[in-house]
Amino acid sequence: MIDTKWKRISSRIDDPKQGVSQGDVYQMMAYAQLYRASRLTLLYPHHLGLGATELVQARHQITGQAAKLEIASIDVANGGNIIDRLRSLLLSNELAAELSV
Repeated sequence: MIDTKWKRISSRIDDPKQGVSQGDVYQMMAYAQLYRASRLTLLYPHHLGLGATELVQARHQITGQAAKLEIASIDVANGGNIIDRLRSLLLSNELAAELSV
């Protein structure tokens, strides 16, 4: 399950939440329960402050649940092949998530 957000997240090392709001996390936890989703992605617009490439910024195991929550970014200003880039981003990270379990 993917939920897009139109907020700017941070790559600051002193902000472990990266600007992700607690409300957004709770919303995703509710989706995990309601839809029995095991993989959740909060998708934010990418910006240069996050680095040169769009990617999964963080991956978290939700305590007490089988669900994993990813924080990802994609460059929406670059509209070229956005569906293919999104598919590639999520599929490549799905494999990475499976290998890290």
